[in-house]
Amino acid sequence: MLEIFIAILLGYFIGSIPTGYLIVKAKTGEDIRNIGSGSTGATNVKRVLGKDWFFITMLLDAIKGAFPVVIATLFLSAYTQYGIVPVAAAIAVLLGHSKSIFLKFTGGKSVASGVGTILALNLPVGLIIALIWGIITWISKYVSLGSMIALAISPFLMLAFKQPVGYIAYCALGAIYIIYLHRENIKRLIKGEENKVRE
Repeated sequence: MLEIFIAILLGYFIGSIPTGYLIVKAKTGEDIRNIGSGSTGATNVKRVLGKDWFFITMLLDAIKGAFPVVIATLFLSAYTQYGIVPVAAAIAVLLGHSKSIFLKFTGGKSVASGVGTILALNLPVGLIIALIWGIITWISKYVSLGSMIALAISPFLMLAFKQPVGYIAYCALGAIYIIYLHRENIKRLIKGEENKVRE
C-alpha cells in the first residue's frame, strides 16, 4: 500500500506541473487560462505562440506523463503482475494534469500526458497511439478528434499486445475520462464549429 501511495503522490505532483501555463506565462506574461479554450494544453498554447511551441509543449507533457510511470515501474515493485503501481501513477498523472494543484485544480485535457503514460507502460502501443493520433489529426485537421479516437483505441491495443489487465483497464478508463474532458469539443465538432489545427 505504501508503494501505491508513493506512486500516486509522485504521479499527481509531476502531472500537476502546468507546462503550457508556465511556457505562455514566461513568453508573454499572460495567463493561458484566459485565452481561447482556457486549457493549459498544447493546442491552446499554439493559439498564443504558434506550432513550434505546440510541439514543444506536447513533448514536455508526454515526458511529464511518462516519468512517474517509469519510476513506478523501476523502483516500486508491488503487484507487478497486475501492473497496479504503474497504473496508479498513470491515473494520478491524468488527474494532476487536468486538475493541477498549482492552478487551483484547473488544467488541460491530459492527452499528451496520457500518451506519455501509455508510452511508459508499453512502448509499441504508445507509438501506435501517437501514429494514429497524427494520421487522424492530419487528415481531419482536428486535434480533438485525433486525440479521442487514438485514446479510445488504446485499450484494444493493450489487449492485443497481451498486457496486464491493469494496463487495459487504465487505458479504457483514461480514454473515457479524456473524452469526457473533450465534451465541449464534441459539441463544437457536431456543430461544425471546432477550431482546425490548420486551414
